[in-house]
Amino acid sequence: MKLVRRLLILSVLLAGVAAGWIYRTPLLDLYQAHFQAPGSPPPEARPDPVRYRQLVRQLATRRAALAQRYAAARTAMEISKVIDESAELLEDSLPAMMRCWLGTPWDYHGTCEEPGGGEIACGYFVSTILRDAGFRVERIHLAQQASQQIIRTFLPPEKSPIRVGMDYQKFLDEVTARGPGIRIVGLDQHVAFLVLPASGEMRFIHSTKADPGGVVDEGRAEARSLRHSHYRVIGNLTRNPEVLHGWLIGAEWRTQEPPAS
Repeated sequence: MKLVRRLLILSVLLAGVAAGWIYRTPLLDLYQAHFQAPGSPPPEARPDPVRYRQLVRQLATRRAALAQRYAAARTAMEISKVIDESAELLEDSLPAMMRCWLGTPWDYHGTCEEPGGGEIACGYFVSTILRDAGFRVERIHLAQQASQQIIRTFLPPEKSPIRVGMDYQKFLDEVTARGPGIRIVGLDQHVAFLVLPASGEMRFIHSTKADPGGVVDEGRAEARSLRHSHYRVIGNLTRNPEVLHGWLIGAEWRTQEPPAS
């Protein structure tokens, strides 16, 4: 009788372990939906090159479909619809791609091309994400520019304002007031992505040498380099129709260099 009881208990325990393994993905989704703050990174985030390659392929396929519709559009309404869908697609896809890099180590000379494939510097993180998202950029040349020139490669000065010595909260209020989008932000000696979803918390995603180092996803309270920078220049890529037009038609983005002295 004792043996039967023990076998029954063991069977129940094994069934529980098996069920937990089978349903691990929906259980994790349930946890994230109810216990994580909107826009926060997944627990124990680590580099995920497999998912990254999947996201890159999926985005390329959907971009190609949008590009066909864009080329066939004949009315302002049709064109506007494709532009809006392109913004929505990029705003969904880019943060997911960035988060595949979480935990990838930082190095000043880091140039790796996929998550966890080596070290990555801040400029290379930005230029690699953009290249893999379908922007035809000069990955190496762009990554080596000052942050202002990286942003000006895509946006003119009137669309990429510079703020010097501005209070952090005032800066955040100004960014929020300008609406959602994926932005590149340049700091004193740094460049990063600033993600502002239509709903949810602002995220600052970048490759940094500051503790804990590497690619990190920070909220406004944790974003120390954004908070303490004296200089900030910012440009919204996904809410600019000219940028989206270039992305759809496969335009080449020639790296903007500083004027000759």
